[in-house]
Amino acid sequence: MTAAQPSPELPAPQPHPHLDQLIAVLEHLRAPGGCAWDAEQTHESLTRYLIEEAHELVEAIEHGTPDDVLEELGDVLYQVLFHADIAAARAEHPFTIDDVAARSTAKMVGRHPHVFGDVTADTADAVAENWETWKRQEKPERASVLDGVPAGLTALSRAQKVLDKAERVGIEVSASGNVADSVYADEQALGAAMLSMAAEARRRGLDAERALRSAVRAIEAEVRATEADDTTV
Repeated sequence: MTAAQPSPELPAPQPHPHLDQLIAVLEHLRAPGGCAWDAEQTHESLTRYLIEEAHELVEAIEHGTPDDVLEELGDVLYQVLFHADIAAARAEHPFTIDDVAARSTAKMVGRHPHVFGDVTADTADAVAENWETWKRQEKPERASVLDGVPAGLTALSRAQKVLDKAERVGIEVSASGNVADSVYADEQALGAAMLSMAAEARRRGLDAERALRSAVRAIEAEVRATEADDTTV
């Protein structure tokens, strides 16, 4: 029998009265006598607002002021609290915001054994190298490195994610040799080149988003074939 591992020593929690107040406000709005609109919301009805708030936060991070980021973080936080309050009221499989926090705490502790355990990873590169291993230990039911890649990502976001996963199984997509180095000088130059490609695709009647999705699916198929070959060896 394997001896039980000692629980990691976690930092002492600090009080967060404003966070507790926000939770109380939301609970009041959704309680009888509160806001009729809030009370009627579901996970599904709120999905578009969650997406919108996330995009607004990204916009604030990239182009706004610190105060803009502060406000948009609050809006994203409120969406998390809203979904948790909806879940707490369900008849089947209810959970609370505290359950959400507990799950996240367990996940972050488990993915940082170099901080809360006896694993050595002294550099950011070492942490990144071990990250997927720690995730696999946490989710052993996942059969492929592609499992968990959100289906709703844009083609470009999915491409970047899939390329990273493909590299982990030894598949590398060669960069085009026909593109000038100046295109990759910085993100502004790269963005201009990508916009130019999208414009040319539009002129020729091609769908750039669909084209990239198709190319990404081909890489995904290659990844899964490689994984299948590895399991049959």
